[in-house]
Formats: sequence, structure tokens, C-alpha cells
Amino acid sequence: MAPTGEVVIGEGRGASAVNRLRWDLSPQQIHQLTEQLMEATSLVYDRVGTLELDSVTYENTLKELADVEVEYTVQRNMLDFPQHVSSSKDVRTASTDADKKLSEFDVEMSMREDVYKRIVALQGKPDAEALSPEAKRYMERLIKLGKRNGLHLPKETQEEMKMIKKQLSNLCIDFSKHLNEDTTCLEFTREELGGLPEDFLGSLDTQEDGKLKLTLKYPHYFPTMKKCHVPETRKKLEMAFNSRCKETNSRILKELVQLRAQKCALLGFSSHSDFVLEMSMAKNSKNVARFLEELAHKLKPLGEEERAAMLLLKKAECVKRGAPFDGQLHAWDTRYFMTQVEETQYAVDQNLLKEYFPMEVVTQGLLDIYQELLGLRFQLEEGAPVWHDDVKLYSVKDRVSGHTIGQFYLDLFPREGKYGHAACFGLQPGCRLPDGTQQMAVAAMVANFSKPTVDAPSLLQHDEVETYFHEFGHVMHQLCAETQFAMFSGTHVERDFVEAPSQMLENWVWEKEPLIRMSKHYKTGSPIQEELLEKLMKSRLANTGLINLRQIVLAKVDQALHTKPDSDPAEEYARLCKEILGVPASPGTDMPATFGHLAGGYDAQYYGYLWSEVFSMDMFYARFKQEGIMNPKVGLDYRNCILKPGGSLDAEVMLKNFLGREPKQEAFLLSKGLTVELEQDKPCAC
Repeated sequence: MAPTGEVVIGEGRGASAVNRLRWDLSPQQIHQLTEQLMEATSLVYDRVGTLELDSVTYENTLKELADVEVEYTVQRNMLDFPQHVSSSKDVRTASTDADKKLSEFDVEMSMREDVYKRIVALQGKPDAEALSPEAKRYMERLIKLGKRNGLHLPKETQEEMKMIKKQLSNLCIDFSKHLNEDTTCLEFTREELGGLPEDFLGSLDTQEDGKLKLTLKYPHYFPTMKKCHVPETRKKLEMAFNSRCKETNSRILKELVQLRAQKCALLGFSSHSDFVLEMSMAKNSKNVARFLEELAHKLKPLGEEERAAMLLLKKAECVKRGAPFDGQLHAWDTRYFMTQVEETQYAVDQNLLKEYFPMEVVTQGLLDIYQELLGLRFQLEEGAPVWHDDVKLYSVKDRVSGHTIGQFYLDLFPREGKYGHAACFGLQPGCRLPDGTQQMAVAAMVANFSKPTVDAPSLLQHDEVETYFHEFGHVMHQLCAETQFAMFSGTHVERDFVEAPSQMLENWVWEKEPLIRMSKHYKTGSPIQEELLEKLMKSRLANTGLINLRQIVLAKVDQALHTKPDSDPAEEYARLCKEILGVPASPGTDMPATFGHLAGGYDAQYYGYLWSEVFSMDMFYARFKQEGIMNPKVGLDYRNCILKPGGSLDAEVMLKNFLGREPKQEAFLLSKGLTVELEQDKPCAC
């Protein structure tokens, strides 16, 4: 590698096909390796921090930090990932403890003023002008992060910052751990679960008294809320779901919000939201507030129409079942009557539909589509070391060159203590190793789809197929990115852009050809019926007003807490539900205490799901819909322009490279069922 850090990525060679991760660590080994990792990393920081200011070079400063970052990232992921997936509670506890120790260590290293001064000194040298664009970006990012950590401020302020950051880190870990470890169960008779299909009821544990046990995990909660026609059952379940960890996490959340406000005040920002958004596409909280307000204004009439239609359905249901009609939609009604809208207005029978989406067929279809679209080849690694028997490991190669790109794990079924949502975890960054070779990327997709039973395979709801496609899109982003620095690898892009690549790929589960390729009746093997397919595709706009207004509620709660830190989270959520959704929060619940994003790196950034959809829809309609959704040339452009750079380029540059123009908002608004006046070459309002 040249002293300037100039490298050529992906030219004529693949990544080193070595997976450096291991999943057989005991609690004691996790503890020992954590101590060793901190010691080894500290030595490098000490070496850089004691350099004479006039002797700093790319090699002894930036490259030293970049090299240790690669090693640290791999080892850290190996130590803290088991807390989310291990079957052993002792291992999960050891992993959580390691995460806390390493998070405190991260704070210590991020507050190294001596190291910061060496990077600033390098920036002032003539040599800095000769750095490659990515190396220069790395240097500038480290300096920017140093300032955001207060390293330009007096020592006492730095110490206060350090203390706050450590507290924040530990509180976030505890907030997530409480949700992961929640084991709340409710018991119901078969009659109380009326409306649910036999295959679902057969998958539940039966108690001695004959009652069936429901957990609050996704594969139990959502199907029941959608299909159970007993309102009292739905009410009990919804109230329990939105009261998880209520006492502990509501206290933690209030503490998090106050500490974040203290930190941003020390740095001279008016709010935590403005502090966070400085590094995003949105830039500040005013732009976010305007975006959310304008979108809510456009969607509210649609939401009111949908709510009125759902009330009519509820009235008819009450007449049919001989129950009193109270003229209101409650929080435990919405998913049930949204499902009824799909089944009555669009004639989509969700129970029938899922019979065409057995897990194995969906998985094979999904893998085939991604391989064809992105020019890749996947291979199952039989007998690979994994953390649970349910987990599978695949290798990924470039279809043309045959070069290895990376590996991914699929961990798709629920188990006790496991991470309760669906997510992609980057485990080994695809970046440059100290010897100049490229390290292959490794990622894991973790989900909680229904497990197969003796009588039936795992059958996916269509929205679960959509989730599968979305999260696997993140996996591809992790693997297809080829960067020099770990800091820019994979999904390390602006937080309000990070969802866009995956959101764009969700479109495939609403298109005819991909749907045919990943569906087959689990008993007969027959393809999905043409009529059912057409109805499903038309149902994409079902409930779009209320679904997106709820996203706005969550984004506004997030912004309110991080612009007005004295707001009460539960009260703010209840107020916005009533004001924007027209559906009150259930009394006594505390949804924000269950809102993992607030402690999971999305603080002041939940709006990003909607913001990034502007770009995802623009990319899909401008290129794939125009040139062919399975067009390999467009797929390769997408891989090269959007996925390959990782975070080494600004999102707006990547978008312009792929679109050939500035982004526009029209496709996003049309996808929400809104009418727009198309203006030629009008740039995106974002």
C-alpha cells in the first residue's frame, strides 16, 4: 500500500475467504478475551498518542488506527453478538457484560485527546493533500467525531462528557436486554382464540388445564392481533405487549433523554436531535419536523377515510356476534380490522395466502432473485460452526469472476432469550486488512418467523416475506460494500439513508414474477393462483394512510423526546395517537418503554424510515420499473453505485450516480396512495 493510502478496490481480486469468527466461547473465555482486546487496543492508541506532533504520518497515525479498528471490530462483534442469539443464559449474560465493558472502553478511546491532536496535526501537513479520497474522508471523519466528543473543550468538560457517554451506553444495553429477556406469557382457551387457524393453534404449548400459552414474541402476537375475533383476548394481549418492561424501561428512557440533553448542551447544541442530525441527510430538527408535518397533513384525509371504513366493519362484526358497538376504534382493534379491510375490500385471505409461502420455498426464491439481480452466487456451507442448530451459513461469490465476497448466517426462528425482532448484524467488516488484502464481509440475519411443526412447515404471512426481503437487503449491503476502512464498511451510511437500499428491495414482494418464484402451495406444490396474486398486488395500498400515520406518530414521539426532554414519553405517545391517528393508546400502557429503537441507535432518527423511503421509491420507479425489475444491468448498477461504496461517499452522491439526476419525491407520494402534480425535473423536497 502506498504511503498516501491510495488503494484500488475490487480490481482483479476477491476478498480473503477467511471467517475469523467463532461461536463456542464459554463465559470465562468471553471475559478473558474482552480484557485482552482492550489491552491490545489501548497499546496502539498509546503508541499513536505519544508521537511527536511533527513526526506524524499516514502510516504511523491513520493506518495504525485503521488497522486496529479492523481487528477490534471483528473481536468485539464476536464477544457481544452472543447476547442476542445464544441459547445459554450464562453466555448471554457474559456477552452483555462484555458489551458494557467494551462500550465503556469505546468511550475512553473516543475521548483520547492525545490521539485527536495527532490526527489534527496530520491534517495540517502537506502530506495530507496526497491522501486518497477515502483516506482523507477517514481523517476528516475522525476529527469531526473528536469535536462531537468535546475534545476541543476544557478538560473538566471532557470528563463530564465521558461520564455521560458511559452512563448512556450502559442504559441502552439494559433497555434492550430487558426486552430480549422478557418472558411474559398469557393463557387462553381455544374459544378465546377464535378465528385463528388450526396450524397456528397446533403450534402453541398446551397447559395442564387445556389452555394454550401465548408469548409476546412476534410469531404469536401479530397473527393473534390480526385474526382473533374475540376483542377481550386482543385487548389483554395488546395491553400486555405495550406494557412490557414498563417499570424498568420507562425509568431508563427518561434517564436516557435527560443525559442526551445534558451532553448536547455541553457541546453547544440546542437539542439532542440537532446534535444527532448534524451527521444526517436531514441536517437539523426543523427539516425533520417540516417533513413529518407535511406528510401527516397529506395523509390525514386518507387515514380518516380508512378509520371510517374500519368502524363500519367493526359495527357489522358487533351485529354478527351480538356484541355492543361503542362507535370507537381501540388500539387492540386496528390490526384486526386492517386485516378485515384486506380481506373484504381486496378479497385477500391471509390464512389462505400463507399456505403458498412455506419458509423453504420463500428462502430459495429469495436467494435466487438476489443472486440473479446482483450478479452473485450463494453456496450453503454444510457443517459450518454456528451458534445453534437452526442457523445456516452461506458463502457468497461474484458470479463472473468467482471471487469470494463474503458469508452470511440465517437465524430465522424464535427461541428463549433471543433477540425478539428481525435485524441484520454486521459481524466482520469488508475492508482493507493491515497487509493490504481485502477482508471478506460476514453478516447475520436474525429473525423470528414461525417454526415448522410435525404437521406443517413454517408458513409465512406476506408481511413476513416482506420483512425477510428487507432484512436480507441489509445483508447484501453489508457484503457487497468494498471499502478501505472499517468505519465506512457495509451499512455505515447516513442513518436516514441506511434503510433505503433495503426498502427499495421490498418492492419485489409486490411484483408478479418474484412472487411466483418464491411461492408454492405447501401441500400440493401448485403455484399461487393468478386471481389471488392480482388481489395481493392491488392490496398494497390497503391501510396505507393509518400505517404511515403510525410511523409519523413514532417519529414525532422520538423527535419530541429529543427536542423537549421534559416531555413524558407515555403521555406524548398518547397525545399523538389521538391527534394524528385518531386511535387512543390503551390506558395504563407505555409503548415508548417497549420502543427498542430509542435505545438501539435510532434516537432522534426514527423519521429516517419514512425519509429514506423517498429515495427507495425513486430508485425503484426510475430505474428498475422502467428498465426491468430483474434486469441484471440495472442490478449491477445498483450494486456498484449504491451498495459497493458503503459509507465512503455521501448518500446524495451515490443516489445521483445511480439515478443520473437529483432525487424526486413523486414516486414516494404515489406509493402512499396520494395524488401529485408531476413537475419535470423538480428536485426532492427533502
